[in-house]
Amino acid sequence: MDIQSRPMKIKNDTNTTRDNATIDVSIIIVAWNVKDFVHNCLKSVYEQTKGITFEVIYVDNGSEDGSVDMVTKEFPEVRIIKNEKNEGFTKANNQGIQISKGRYVLLLNSDTIVLDNAITKTVKFADSHPEAAVVGCKVLNSDSTLQRNCFMYPSILNMLLSAIYLHKFFSKSKFFGRERMTWWDFNDVREVETVGGCFSLVRRKAIDQVGLMDETYFVYGDDPDWCYRFKKSGWKIIFTPNGQIIHYDGQNTQSMTRKFFWQLNGSRLIFMKIHKSRWEFLLAKLLIAFFLFPRIPYWLARGVFCKDERQKSFETAITYLIGGFYCLTDWTKLLMNAEVVKKKLREVSITRKG
Repeated sequence: MDIQSRPMKIKNDTNTTRDNATIDVSIIIVAWNVKDFVHNCLKSVYEQTKGITFEVIYVDNGSEDGSVDMVTKEFPEVRIIKNEKNEGFTKANNQGIQISKGRYVLLLNSDTIVLDNAITKTVKFADSHPEAAVVGCKVLNSDSTLQRNCFMYPSILNMLLSAIYLHKFFSKSKFFGRERMTWWDFNDVREVETVGGCFSLVRRKAIDQVGLMDETYFVYGDDPDWCYRFKKSGWKIIFTPNGQIIHYDGQNTQSMTRKFFWQLNGSRLIFMKIHKSRWEFLLAKLLIAFFLFPRIPYWLARGVFCKDERQKSFETAITYLIGGFYCLTDWTKLLMNAEVVKKKLREVSITRKG
């Protein structure tokens, strides 16, 4: 890991402060081979953040597209951590948090665009709600439609409802739409269980109490786990629509779709293994397999009858087949950091027995 730190400057009321002054928020951006998105994200941060002091920490996960050189040249105020390989989203964020100095830490995805002073608005809201460990803002898709960024913790009920897809047909139902909160328009302040990590403002005091993100999660699952731990320690997780961002979603993972799809489901199983009972974990594995296997015939048929989508459809069917098989045999094969997870789970098992 190479840390490049340059003297920080004050430009009007928008940029980072001197080391001996108070920084309101440390903005941490992690990326892997998405140079253009990083550029646009940083540009929006500096153009759309007024009235607070902040620093920006860019953690590069082994990019080979010139991202570090671009940031160095075009955004000299940014502090850079350069990893030689992809260390995972969670570990990279922790690296940024460990050198950060702000009263708050903002985890901001590299494929986002900050709108209309969103960071300042969210910081001001957090200042007026000292009970909140995490505050999230309103997230929009690239076409300005709503992107749901608050959801419930993984559970047997939530996973079952997801597997049977009834939330698609009864989106206004608080029961069937509970996991993704599809019944809610995200236009009011509300206490939630989890705020998605594309824009997650976290209070330093809460981090000091609860600890860093759990690096058992290579990517995905880190946000519900952290929010769950904050909640257990008496903190609140709050959503406010005051600030808005655009999130293009998934740009860091597009080049390895199959592995990241497996990792997504594997991360849910990590949560169940760590935080739930043995029988809930076993049932969760069955539910994910139940979600995957029945969809295989659909993708095979699509591959046969839709020539333009043949390759993608067959690849999806194979991904579902292998993923379901892993769930029923060795679920850790879903994970991109299986050995790290196995070690952590052994430690958790020993702690529980003790």
